[in-house]
Amino acid sequence: MKDEIKIQTLHLFPILDKMLIELLKSLTEEEWNAQTIAKLWKVKDVASHLLDGNLRSLSTSRDGYFGEKPENINSYQDLVAFLNHLNATWTNATKRLSPQVLTNLLEITGNEYFEHLQTLNPYDNSVFSVAWAGQETSQNWFHIAREYTEKFLHQQQIRDAVGKPGIMTKELYYPFLDTFMYAFPYTFSDVSAEIRTVVSLKVSTDIGGLWSIIKTDDSWIVSKDDNLDANCQVTIDPNTAWKLFSKSWKPEQVFDTVEIIGDRTLGEQTLKMIAVMA
Repeated sequence: MKDEIKIQTLHLFPILDKMLIELLKSLTEEEWNAQTIAKLWKVKDVASHLLDGNLRSLSTSRDGYFGEKPENINSYQDLVAFLNHLNATWTNATKRLSPQVLTNLLEITGNEYFEHLQTLNPYDNSVFSVAWAGQETSQNWFHIAREYTEKFLHQQQIRDAVGKPGIMTKELYYPFLDTFMYAFPYTFSDVSAEIRTVVSLKVSTDIGGLWSIIKTDDSWIVSKDDNLDANCQVTIDPNTAWKLFSKSWKPEQVFDTVEIIGDRTLGEQTLKMIAVMA
């Protein structure tokens, strides 16, 4: 029996892409050059990175072409350094492209990428695993959900920079957050605790939710049971959550805005969760 698709995101790609194109077409020259929360990138750089995501994914997943391959990757940090190098060389090279060209290419490649994703068997192994969740192999449905988080995150970075809200809704934000929570147990993989220890993470307001991890004999497992007796519960608002768990903000920056009830050591570990390659 095949596993269920735990997070449905594929149907949201056209919605998110359409909103991105409308957003980019509305930007002024000043807004294209606005600084984002991603310290090295302005709005135009983030748009360029989104284009790179479409093109690189089409090349690898659809066409089986991997181009520049990593060498001497012996650790997670080696992989992160390689990806950071790819990102930097791409955004530097595309500084010569106009906003109009970037927008047009995003519209074309976004459609092509969505068409490709629809051809994937959701239960087959994906071309890349989701390393930030601690997986060595991942099924396509989770790969697609990870790609959704990339598209959501970077569009939200642009909207945050130019003060144009629009995608912090239950329909679009909750699947993003639900996917990020696969990093929750991995964050505790080296944390010792008694069996049945429960750590809960609540993202407030009606667009958030409640997730818990439970210690078993040899791992931590995720649960959405809202009747668990938690040893620690962390409550965080949606805006802080996306910035913190994408490593845009550091844990020490949010201590005054989050609530930790119970074991503070477990709570502070929760704030170290990162659901991007960083």
